[in-house]
Amino acid sequence: MSFSRKEDSLYQVKFDNTNESNHYNGIDYDGKSPEELDTLFNAVLKTGMHGLCFSLYEDGQKPGDIISEEQVRRRMAIIAPYTQWVRSFSCTEGNEFIPRIAREYGIKTLVGAWLGDDPEVNEREIEGLIQLANEGFVDIAAVGNEVMYRKDLTEDELLDFIHRVKTAITATIPVSYVDAYYEFTIKPRITAACDLILTNCYPYWEGCNLDYSLGHMKQMYHQALHAGNGKKVIITETGWPSQGESFKDSHPSRDNAIKYFINTQLWSQQENIDIFYFSSFDESWKVGAEGEVGAYWGIWDKNEKLKY
Repeated sequence: MSFSRKEDSLYQVKFDNTNESNHYNGIDYDGKSPEELDTLFNAVLKTGMHGLCFSLYEDGQKPGDIISEEQVRRRMAIIAPYTQWVRSFSCTEGNEFIPRIAREYGIKTLVGAWLGDDPEVNEREIEGLIQLANEGFVDIAAVGNEVMYRKDLTEDELLDFIHRVKTAITATIPVSYVDAYYEFTIKPRITAACDLILTNCYPYWEGCNLDYSLGHMKQMYHQALHAGNGKKVIITETGWPSQGESFKDSHPSRDNAIKYFINTQLWSQQENIDIFYFSSFDESWKVGAEGEVGAYWGIWDKNEKLKY
C-alpha cells in the first residue's frame, strides 16, 4: 500500500487558525475557480484518508446480488493508495471478500454485520462476522448499522447480538454498533455496551447549508463524545453528494462535494479525528432508497473514474 500522510503534501492547504469563523466552518472558498478546487481536492486526496466506506455494487447490481471476489479486488486496488482503513457493511454475498482482500494491501478493517428484521439473514451475518474476526480479518467489529434508527430490532435484541459477538471473538477486537450520533444520547444501554462510539454524521441530511456543514458535523461529533463519556468516537459515515435534488438548505453539486471533502479531511488530519468517508464509488441502486441524490455520494463515479 502506498498510503502516507505528508504534511508538505497539503501544499499549505490548511484552515486559517487566525480566523475563528474559518477554523470552525472550513476554508474560505470565495473566489476560487473550479480548476483551483480540483487542485485543492487532489492535493488533499493524495495526503490520504483515515478511512473509506467500500461501495460494493456496480451499475445494475444491488444488495442481495452475489458479488465476485474479482470485483472486490478490482475496486480495492483503486482505493488502496488513498486510505488506511476500509469499512464494510455486511459479511455475506461477497462482502466477506472486502476485509480479506484489504489485508493483502495492509489496510485495516471496520467490518459490519448487516442486521434487519429477517432472523435468518441476521444469523448468517452474525456468524459471518464472528468467523472473519476469528480468522484475523477484523480490526473493529460493528454489530448492525442504524438498526435503532430504522426500528428493525428492539434494544434488547440488538444488545443480545452485541454481547454474543463479544463472547465469541477475541477480547482484543473492539465491538460496537453504528448509528446516527443522537442515538447514543437517547439509547444509553446501547452506548454502555459499545467499546467504541461509531457514529454516522450527515449535515446534508439535516438540511444544513454547505457553508456551515463542517461546524455542524463538529457539533454532532461532540454530542457523541459527550454521550460516550470518555469512549473513543469514530465517524463511520459522512459525505456530500455531487448531484441530485436539494434537501432543505443542503444543495448537491460538484463544487459543494469537493469543498465538503476537503474540509472533512483537513479536520480529520489536523485534529486527529478518525473518519470513514462515504463513499468510494457512486452506486446507482441507492436511487430507490434516497431519490436521485442517492446515486452520487462517491469520490469515484459508477465507472470507477475519479470524479474531480
